Amino acid sequence: MKEKILMQPSVGRIVHYQSHGTPGGEYKSEPRAAIITGVVDETTDHLCVLNPTGQFFNLDVKHGDGPGRWSWPPRV
Repeated sequence: MKEKILMQPSVGRIVHYQSHGTPGGEYKSEPRAAIITGVVDETTDHLCVLNPTGQFFNLDVKHGDGPGRWSWPPRV
């Protein structure tokens, strides 16, 4: 069953990408700022992920909670 997202992703939108962290736990999984660079469908996007030491491009990232997924930033 496909998850329904209330907001629709589009190129240029800011989202959060949840990093994987390291297997040994030296670095924990944490949210990173990301920009949508391409939309595959309403739950899968291409991202430019920003972190304190640089950036990387990640293709076909699924929406959701947990490492390796993107989500909308919480409202503050």
